[in-house]
Amino acid sequence: MSVHLVNPSHLAFGIGVITPRWLFVLAGATPPSYGDPLITDETLEQLEMDTVQPGDIVGIGIHTGNALRGYEVGNAARARGAVVIYGGIHATLYPEEALEIGGAHAVVKGDGDVAWPQVLEDATRGTLKTVYEAGRVDADRFVPARWDLLPEGRYMWGSVQTVRGCPKHCSFCSVWKTDGQKPRQRGVESVVEEIVELRRRGFRFVALADDNFYPVTLDDLAMAERQRNHARLAELKALRAERFELMDRLAQLPSDMIFFTQITMEAAEDEDFLDAMHRARIKGALVGVEAVTPEGLKDVYKGFNQSGEELVTRLRLFREHGVHVLGSFIFGLPSDRPATFEATADIADRADLTFAQFVMLTPYPGTVDFANWEKNQGSEVVRVAGIPVTRHWLIPQAQRPKVYTPHPVMSGDEIRKRTQAVWDTFYSLPRVWARSRCTPSLRSRLAFVLISKLYRQMYANTGIATDSARVNRANRWARLIAKPCRRLFTASPMPDLVLPARQETVTAPH
Repeated sequence: MSVHLVNPSHLAFGIGVITPRWLFVLAGATPPSYGDPLITDETLEQLEMDTVQPGDIVGIGIHTGNALRGYEVGNAARARGAVVIYGGIHATLYPEEALEIGGAHAVVKGDGDVAWPQVLEDATRGTLKTVYEAGRVDADRFVPARWDLLPEGRYMWGSVQTVRGCPKHCSFCSVWKTDGQKPRQRGVESVVEEIVELRRRGFRFVALADDNFYPVTLDDLAMAERQRNHARLAELKALRAERFELMDRLAQLPSDMIFFTQITMEAAEDEDFLDAMHRARIKGALVGVEAVTPEGLKDVYKGFNQSGEELVTRLRLFREHGVHVLGSFIFGLPSDRPATFEATADIADRADLTFAQFVMLTPYPGTVDFANWEKNQGSEVVRVAGIPVTRHWLIPQAQRPKVYTPHPVMSGDEIRKRTQAVWDTFYSLPRVWARSRCTPSLRSRLAFVLISKLYRQMYANTGIATDSARVNRANRWARLIAKPCRRLFTASPMPDLVLPARQETVTAPH
């Protein structure tokens, strides 16, 4: 009997950008008595179904975007006599869906770190429950990843999680509902140990794969002080101090290491935090800009962001402190107008963003946007291929609409075309070459152009285009570019690297 862990994907690029962490965490949670799990990341290559034998256990992790492919894998595995178990955000939200149409024997809701060994034991004993309520695991019980099971030479970046949960409540995001609004922050030592292991294996670029690397803002501290909530203030200060301690330890790692994370715009107000990020070589951050107008920010419950010229100034602060920004923007908001697209492209350019992504508003389960959208559909729900659009993730990939929410002044096709045009403008060769000046040499500038091309092919052409030929062409281009790109990120392994010595207690500025 073998244990399989599968990350489903309808597209395979041959090379992965960031290691899919959950696969290797569940591998770490698998007791040694079951042997090493057989790991398949379908963003590399699709699962060879003949490796699945009767009596095997197949664990499949799904989010909404890959749920349909996950169900295909689950049904095929069950047909071969395997025990099929689902987990992940989407299975947590819709456990009955995996059971009814995904071939599931069981579904794990919530974090799998602690529940997974029990699920395996029940499966082998024939006492498997239909649904496991795993809940949210405390940070001191997070399981470290089994990076020794990584396939050789297939990923550009390693990944380590330092905190789960996000205190915000953005309308388009489900994280605060599934992972909670209370940050669950891992101990510094366990984080650094994982990073050191990755560097020993030749990874010098590591994504700090957090919901929000900046869980305590200056406004949070000020509010606790105004309310004279001393217990809350002490808790926030402790969380903040741990962030600074972690960044201090990262600064002691080999100087060729580079980190990337995800953060909210409010960090721009916190110069001490940005300086600490710079010292730690956290050189890039995905920042959710979402909208460039006050009306757009109101649409997504993100009033803590800035707009207009103040937005440009705020984004430039990251760059001035040595942190490059991957700005994320949403198109198709109710307040968007045709002029919004050009205004967004202009701000992305003037704000000195190093990279940017432009996504179309999609109502995802578990979000406020989805709940409102589904409610407004009424009894006459539009169907595509016989499937209601309120279950859009079940629509075959080639027939899936690109825009789901009716817009007051623009058609779905107009939104899609204008979104594609913004991608085309931002990633045009002259603009990419101009942005490449952020790198120190001609070789680095050429590498920057190559990486920009890869990013666009992976995330724009394969996701927005309606022409299947264009999608396939983009996928081939991405596979072709990915291999040389990977060489730009790797380094010689450092098998003898030791943990940096722990310093005296770090006091966070406040």
